[in-house]
Amino acid sequence: NGAIVDITVNGEEAVQAFRVALRKQQPYDLICMDIMMPIMDGHEALVEIREVEKSLGITGPEEVKVIMLSAIDDASTVMKAYYKGGATSYIVKPIDSERLILEMQNIGVIA
Repeated sequence: NGAIVDITVNGEEAVQAFRVALRKQQPYDLICMDIMMPIMDGHEALVEIREVEKSLGITGPEEVKVIMLSAIDDASTVMKAYYKGGATSYIVKPIDSERLILEMQNIGVIA
């Protein structure tokens, strides 16, 4: 089985794509999102995505898995992603395919 992939260019588009997927009853299994994006950054977008889920009663294991990506490797940025936004995982760039696949296995998106 292949993956269906949507690409957005900023956090605002990411939140909109997430809402559309839910409305079509085709929720995402995984969101990989950069922290540094124009218009709305990844932190803000993730907070908004979690608010959308909460408003629809989507909690815990039903929440979309989110891997935050960033060139920023400092503790405050990582903590913000996990605790403010509810990120599932955090990967520091540059990212290679092996690392991404391993992380997807670790969070249960793929076997």
